[in-house]
Amino acid sequence: FMIGLHNESLHLKNNGLTDPETGDQWLASNNRFDPGFTVGILGEWRLHKHIGLRILPTMHFGTKHVAFRNQKNDERVFQDVKSTYISFPFDIKFSAPRFNNYRPYFMAGINLMYDLTTKNDQYIKLKPFNSFFEIGFGCDYYLPFFKLIPELKFCFGLNNILEKNRKDLQDKTKEIFTRSIDNARTNMIVLTLYFE
Repeated sequence: FMIGLHNESLHLKNNGLTDPETGDQWLASNNRFDPGFTVGILGEWRLHKHIGLRILPTMHFGTKHVAFRNQKNDERVFQDVKSTYISFPFDIKFSAPRFNNYRPYFMAGINLMYDLTTKNDQYIKLKPFNSFFEIGFGCDYYLPFFKLIPELKFCFGLNNILEKNRKDLQDKTKEIFTRSIDNARTNMIVLTLYFE
């Protein structure tokens, strides 16, 4: 099994749209980073002495904070984007030869995620399905009764998760926030401890 901490960031690409009626121009940014919690299980199939295929069903609980600033009058609004991801990473692990009780490794793979907590009628809405390329490194520590594996990995979002079709909005004045952004991608840094 595994437990860990992660940090989610939302990379937003603004397009500089100006509302022709009001003259408002909203710019969005990820203004704060809070640690999230990660828990999951590890399955590894040894393909070779130094290569393994890993499948890691995982849950990530976290929050992304978005700040919108109006260039016209410096008005600001904020949104907390809470997320509960079910994650299915498929990784290849490349291990060095064991030295005493240590065995460092490098890993890379693809991670498929589904967010269970997307909400309607927010300033922006994110699509629930997301995919990542991930890369990282760690070290196997062989202890008397179990193996401890600290790992640090970096996850880079591959697809645009901004929901542009906002039929869910009851307040149509909020559409300007979505229209002001071209795309949104999630990145994560994950620090994990595996117990095997």
